[in-house]
Amino acid sequence: MNKAELIDAIASESKLTKADAGRALDAFVNATTKALKKGDRVALVGFGSFSVAKRAARTGRNPQTGKAIKIAAKKVAKFKAGAELKKAVNK
Repeated sequence: MNKAELIDAIASESKLTKADAGRALDAFVNATTKALKKGDRVALVGFGSFSVAKRAARTGRNPQTGKAIKIAAKKVAKFKAGAELKKAVNK
């Protein structure tokens, strides 16, 4: 499902116009992004939670040359599915 299909699904489920559904989805994405940038966790009970994890610096290998390269430390966004979502997917 892409963004346009998700907007269509939100509009039909909630009886909103497609424009309103698109704005609602954009607002959710922006609010979640801002929270994660601050290092906060976003939890949606029954659905799952978004959080930020830190990856330590490490040494990797260039697959073409086999030469060792340094990979810098960074933060990554993570999603952990909630119990109800896991249950629904496995039905």
